[in-house]
Amino acid sequence: MRFWGNAFDVSVNVPDWAALTRHVTTRLQNGEGFSLATLNLDHLVKLRTDARFREAYATQDLVVADGNPIVWMSKVAGRPVDLIPGSDAILPLSRIAADHGKTIALVGSTADTLQRAKTHLETTVPGTRVVATIAPEMGFDPFGQSADDVLDALQQANADLAFLALGAPKQELFAAYGRRTLKSVGFVSIGAGLDFFSGSQVRAPAWVRAIAMEWLWRALSQPARLIPRYAKCFAILPTEIVHALRQRAEPARDRQTKRG
Repeated sequence: MRFWGNAFDVSVNVPDWAALTRHVTTRLQNGEGFSLATLNLDHLVKLRTDARFREAYATQDLVVADGNPIVWMSKVAGRPVDLIPGSDAILPLSRIAADHGKTIALVGSTADTLQRAKTHLETTVPGTRVVATIAPEMGFDPFGQSADDVLDALQQANADLAFLALGAPKQELFAAYGRRTLKSVGFVSIGAGLDFFSGSQVRAPAWVRAIAMEWLWRALSQPARLIPRYAKCFAILPTEIVHALRQRAEPARDRQTKRG
């Protein structure tokens, strides 16, 4: 499933949970690094104006659909994908790491939040080994010396999997940068997922998520910050829907060519 025009297409190349499990398991078993991005409407907004973000996204090995609008538009295009929020992927990926004796690092947020998230993961998923909790200082540069310091810490800790809670676009930029340097580490951008585990942020109840209203829950909880963001997201929906309809109309032969 592709999004956003022709010049800067972004593809969701991991369609479901089974594929995500397969890809991550294979790479961890083989000691192969990767970077995983979780595509949502906010990312599509940022991709329109941020060239560095586009470059970082182009290097992501794995891209999943993080957001119901992405899933809905994939259905409109006739190429359905599953909803895989970054927050929901943390525990399944931690189980894969634990099952294969791989270590985990937590990067972002605050030291207190990371410590609480570490305790939660190690308690919830038996066998989990969090070998580093790294809370970069304010003004973290995903390409600069502060990024190199984090990469050095990951290398010293022998981390195999790094969950990045740096927010977009910093976490995707850092994942692209780190992927080139630490070729055996899996970088997973997960947004606020660790904050939910630590209790520093409260996630929408399950029933709210079940009816696809988590965005409204979040908007009402932080209106000054999130309502303008969501307004920008809604503004691009017509363009994305037209793009999805065009993909649906593509001849099967053209689809096969583009997959290859």
